[in-house]
Amino acid sequence: MTMLPNQKVYHGVLEEIRIFIESNNLNPGDKLPSERELSETLGTGRSSVREALRALELLGIIETRHGEGTFLSTYRPFQTVEILASFILSEKTTKESLISTKKLIEKEAAKLAYNKLEDRDIAVLNEIICDLDTSSSQKDMDFFNYLLMKTENVLLMKIWQLIAEFSQTFEKPRYDAHVYQDLIHLYLKKEYSAIEELFVNQASSK
Repeated sequence: MTMLPNQKVYHGVLEEIRIFIESNNLNPGDKLPSERELSETLGTGRSSVREALRALELLGIIETRHGEGTFLSTYRPFQTVEILASFILSEKTTKESLISTKKLIEKEAAKLAYNKLEDRDIAVLNEIICDLDTSSSQKDMDFFNYLLMKTENVLLMKIWQLIAEFSQTFEKPRYDAHVYQDLIHLYLKKEYSAIEELFVNQASSK
């Protein structure tokens, strides 16, 4: 297995698994070899294989079924997927970059959704933030997931969901409680220009 000296071992394993999937013409629903078999086939440690498989599962490329094994889900060899996979598995600065990227997408989603929100949508957003049975981090996820859905930009929503899911593994990113309500007030008052300022002020206060 060839790889650059500064690459993490599992970066190389990730690429080798991708090549294995393509060279064996595996289709969605097909079963992958076991962790041990992949380790022997690729000539690398099982821990590296385990990390690479975890990354692929987070990206939705594979799925693990308890008691059955690991199977290929909807796999498409898009360059974007490879870039995201490599980036997510890089150095510690990745965590900070993921959080800042997540918030950047949320700010733009809040603006993109502006002209597409109706009264019933505002009511849904209010219900989300007022739900006493839901944790703060889950409210954050639900709130912005709804806004991303309203943007009708499927790619932006998929990227956000990927980043949001992964960032949950090391941090529970959310805004001050008032930000969600303030954003709803801006929607109601039709103050589009103030949306940018709301998010900028929140970032500068951290």
